[in-house]
Amino acid sequence: MKKFKRGAVLLLAVLMMIASVPGAVFAQYDVSQNTYIDAKTTPSGKTGERTTLNLIFTNKSSQDLKGVTIMFDKGVAQEEFEATSDAADETTTVSIGSMFPFEITSSTFDGKLLGTVKQGDSKSFSLSGRVRRDLSEGYYTVPLLVKADGNEFRREKVNIWITKSTGTTASGSNQGTIQFELGENQSTPFGVYPDVMNYNMNVRNASDITAFDVNIRMKVDQDSTKFPFDINDGNYTKHYDRIGGGQNIEIPYSMSIRKDVYSGYYPIAFVIEYRDSTEGDIQKAEGTFFVKVQNKEKESDTKEFNANDRSKARLIVDGFQTNPETVYAGDEFELTLHMKNASENVAASNILFSLESEKVTESAVFTTDSSSPSVVVNSLGAGQVTDVKVKLRAGAWVDQRTYAITITEKYDSPEFKNAEEKVVVNIPVRQTPRLNTGTIEVSPDSVNVGSETNVMFPINNTGKVLLYNVMVNFVGDSIQQTSSYVGNIKPGETGNVDAMISAIAPTADDGRIKVLITYEDENGAVSEPLEKEITLMVSDAQETDFGEEDPGALPTDMEPQGFAKYRNVIVASVIVVLAVGIIGGVIVFKRLKKKKEAEALDEETNHEI
Repeated sequence: MKKFKRGAVLLLAVLMMIASVPGAVFAQYDVSQNTYIDAKTTPSGKTGERTTLNLIFTNKSSQDLKGVTIMFDKGVAQEEFEATSDAADETTTVSIGSMFPFEITSSTFDGKLLGTVKQGDSKSFSLSGRVRRDLSEGYYTVPLLVKADGNEFRREKVNIWITKSTGTTASGSNQGTIQFELGENQSTPFGVYPDVMNYNMNVRNASDITAFDVNIRMKVDQDSTKFPFDINDGNYTKHYDRIGGGQNIEIPYSMSIRKDVYSGYYPIAFVIEYRDSTEGDIQKAEGTFFVKVQNKEKESDTKEFNANDRSKARLIVDGFQTNPETVYAGDEFELTLHMKNASENVAASNILFSLESEKVTESAVFTTDSSSPSVVVNSLGAGQVTDVKVKLRAGAWVDQRTYAITITEKYDSPEFKNAEEKVVVNIPVRQTPRLNTGTIEVSPDSVNVGSETNVMFPINNTGKVLLYNVMVNFVGDSIQQTSSYVGNIKPGETGNVDAMISAIAPTADDGRIKVLITYEDENGAVSEPLEKEITLMVSDAQETDFGEEDPGALPTDMEPQGFAKYRNVIVASVIVVLAVGIIGGVIVFKRLKKKKEAEALDEETNHEI
C-alpha cells in the first residue's frame, strides 16, 4: 500500500510540475468513459471566482434509481491532500489542484438531490464551487460521486477549463452577488417533432439574498444545431418583481420544435439580470438548461439525395404591434407584423402570408370587416424585414385573455419551391368593465347638523371582467367626506353599499351630494370615478333656552303634544270639580248642624215634661 502511495505521489508530482509551467494544459479526461453523467459542453471558470457546472444525469441502469444524490467526490480531494502532504514530507515541491480544482469549505461537498430517476430518464443538475486561486491555466478534471438510496453508486469525472482571473470584472460577466440554479429536481424536458413542447423550468435563488427586478432572458440562435426551437417571438424574457433567498419558481415555456432539428440534447443558455436591493445596480448571472428533442437522426455524408433537404429561407415574426395598443373586445384594430427572413444567404419570393384566428366554440375570435386575411409579398432578401398590415376585429363575446393568430407562410426559395411554414403570435384582448347602480335610498333625506343619515344602494357588475376593490366616496360641502369599501364584484353579481353619512354644515345650495364609484383592474390601476348624486338637506341644530321662562312652556312655533296639548281643559275641569265639592260640603255641613239643633230642642222639651 505504501509503495502504491509513493507511486501515486510521484505521478502526481510529475503532473503538478507540468501544471506549474506557465501556459501548461493538462490532458483532458475522456468523458465517453462516463456511463451516467454528461456535460454536453465543457464548463469553464476563472481562478478565485465561483463557477457552475451544468450537467445531465441519465439512468442507464436496468432499474429505477431512488434517492439519487450527486456531489463532488470528497474521497479524491482527501487523496490529493494526503499525497501532497507526503510529498511535502519528502521535500518535493508539488502544486496542488490537479485532482480537485476547487476551494474546500463546509458546504463544498454538499450533495444535489435528484430524487427518483426512472430507467432511461434524464435529469439536469448543477454543482458550484470557487476555483482555487493558485491554479495555472489549463484543463482540470472534476471528480463526481453518485449515490443512490444513501449508498455509493458510481464515480465519474468531467473536464473544466480554468483561466487566470484578471482581477477585474467585465460588464455583464457572471459576478453578481446572487447565484441562480436552473433545472433543479426535475427531469430533462422531452419533446417530439412536430408537437409543441410545453414545459416548466425550475429557477432557484441559491443565496439568502432577495433578488429584485429580475429579468430571465433565454438566448436564442438562428442555427438549428444550437437552438432547437422556432423563433416566433421577438423577446423571450420573463420578468419577476422579486425572488426571495432560497425561493424556487417555475417558469412556463411553450416552444415549437424546428422541422430541421436533429435528435439529441440541447443546452439552452439564459442570462439573468437582477438587483440585490430595490435601488441597487443591475447585476447579471448566467445559467444553462438542457432539453431533449426527438426528430430526425443525423445522416452520414454518404446518404442518398433527398429533394426536401434543399436549402430554403426561414421566415419569422421579428415583432408586432397593434393600433390601438390595447385591443378591446368588439373593437377594430390594425395588426402590424414585422416579418423577417432570418436566413443568412437564402432569399424568398412569391410569399403568401395567410392569417387564421384561434376559435372558441367554433367561432373565430378575430375577423376582418373589409380587408383580406391574406397578404402577398413579392420578395424578401436574406436578413430583410417587411411589414404586413391587416385590419381585424375582436369578438365582443370573448373572455378577457390572450388569443392566438396563426400565420401560414407559402413561398419559394432558389432551391426549394412551394415551401410552407407556420408561426404564431398571441394577441391580448381586454373586456371593457361595465357597472350600474340600483335605486339609492337616503334615510332620512333631511337632518340637522351633527346628525347622521343612512345611504343604501346596490352596484351591479354588468360586464365580463371582475371588478377589484370597489370603493364608494361621498363628497359634499354639508357632509363629512366618507368612503365605503364594497370589495370585489364578479361578473353578473351585485355588491351592496350601506354607509352612514355625518352632517357637518347647513346646506347652502340645492343639497346635492356626489357619489363617486371607483374600482381597480387586474393590474391595480384605478378607474375613473363613476359619478352619481343624492339629495340631502342639512339644517342648523335647534337650541332650547331655559332662562326665566317656564321649563314646561312649549315653543310658540310648535304644536303642544300629549298632556301639554289638553292642559287648559284639564285644569278647568279640576277647578269645576273642586268648586262643586266645596259647595256640596257646605250644604251637607249646614244640614247636619240644623239636625243637631232640632234634636237638642226635642231633648230639652222632653226634659221639661
